[in-house]
Amino acid sequence: MVVFPQAKINIGLRILRKRTDGYHDIESLFYPIPLYDVLEIITDDGTEGFSLEQSGLNIGTSSGNNLVEKAWMVLAGDHALSGMRAWLHKVLPMGAGLGGGSSDGAWALKVMNDIAGLGLSDETLESYASVLGSDCPFFIKGRPAWVTGRGEVMAPSSLSLTGFYLVLVCPDIHVATVDAYANILPDDSGTSLSNLLELPVAQWRENIQNDFEDPVFRKYPALKKVKEKLYKEGAVYASMTGSGSALYGIFEHEPTVSRKVFPWPVYTMKLD
Repeated sequence: MVVFPQAKINIGLRILRKRTDGYHDIESLFYPIPLYDVLEIITDDGTEGFSLEQSGLNIGTSSGNNLVEKAWMVLAGDHALSGMRAWLHKVLPMGAGLGGGSSDGAWALKVMNDIAGLGLSDETLESYASVLGSDCPFFIKGRPAWVTGRGEVMAPSSLSLTGFYLVLVCPDIHVATVDAYANILPDDSGTSLSNLLELPVAQWRENIQNDFEDPVFRKYPALKKVKEKLYKEGAVYASMTGSGSALYGIFEHEPTVSRKVFPWPVYTMKLD
């Protein structure tokens, strides 16, 4: 079975407080975008266990650390699975805030559930996905969602950006999430992001922020320049996604952003 794990962007990201378990409470809007990895998984009755081959971007994960492999381990701990083989072609960069690894793991759970005939519900798959990582449960359904807690508490969102265009810039800069959190000061004051997202998109620029931007931009000034250039090119809203390093601009009309504007990969897409 071949599937296409998609990326997401964060629209607004507030770090509210540090928890006693070491995680942080956040609030954000996760929105799926049409940019994908490629994942194929088949049963291999002649062997036991799980094997994975990778191509595309070099993601630098050693055997056993890829979330596709971990998905098999998590399910195999509770269910009798036959041997499986997987091929993963990476398009989504790691350390970019796009949820690429999380999406791969979540989609692996869905495929394994199908080909093994386990009959697990989406809610059960979300529970397994939460073991893989905070962002993973979102990708089980992959629809716009209001996200709280450490990122695992989700509620459906009616936000629609259908008809808007997105320009995504993926700088060749890896921002470690741990480092990003280490340089941030949580703040739960001010207007809830959920209320701010009810504003028209044209008003987001002055009202909706990603709290990671200040510390990350201080360390990587080139990323701040990307955001400034997106606005210069006509974006009605621009932001870093997650803890970076990818940035996006939302455009009301089909943009004519030249790839010469940015020295890194640039993707232009129409949103559903």
